[in-house]
Amino acid sequence: MIGVSRKRRMSPQGGFTLIEMAIVLIIIGIIIGAVVKGKDLVQSAKQKRFYTKFLKQWELSVLNYYDRTGNLLGDGTINGGTNATKDGRFDNISGANFGGANGVDATLRKVGLTVPVSNTSNSGQYTYKGQYSGTQTITLWLYYLYSNTDGRYSNALYLTNIPTDLAIALDTIIDGETDPTAGSFRRYPDNAASTWPDVSTTGVVNAQLILNVP
Repeated sequence: MIGVSRKRRMSPQGGFTLIEMAIVLIIIGIIIGAVVKGKDLVQSAKQKRFYTKFLKQWELSVLNYYDRTGNLLGDGTINGGTNATKDGRFDNISGANFGGANGVDATLRKVGLTVPVSNTSNSGQYTYKGQYSGTQTITLWLYYLYSNTDGRYSNALYLTNIPTDLAIALDTIIDGETDPTAGSFRRYPDNAASTWPDVSTTGVVNAQLILNVP
């Protein structure tokens, strides 16, 4: 009897207990949650970097140029624009053309202002990999745009081909909400639905940051 009892105690039990399986599942859940959270943090950092290093810097460049010269950047050839005369409106200039001999970049440097840094060869363009859109080249324009919401034109930083998830994030950062028809940052045109489209079906949109100059 003693031999049999000792043999039973020493025999390994097959499989896992319910407690062991629960512990394994909890550990797997924690790992998956950490991975997802890590991806969200990386995405959030990318969105904030685009805003602080690119869009916000161009907004400050326009405002600083106006404070320093009393003129609107990109309004008339004297201010790096394309029209012969200035009229208080952006000349609808593409960021792909900011680097011309007498363009926006050169105009900023002439008055001692620094040209915002981009991650492309053109200061007015920025490559960004969206959540569903893949890598896109976003182009910033100095544009005089009409707002259907306000019923008037405004000088705005116009962004074309911007990944939808980035646009939604910028709306939250700038306006504190995600309404594409209200605040300073809006979808363009702003007569669409009061919510941003589904990022999984609409990879890119156009958007504008309305400026209060002059």
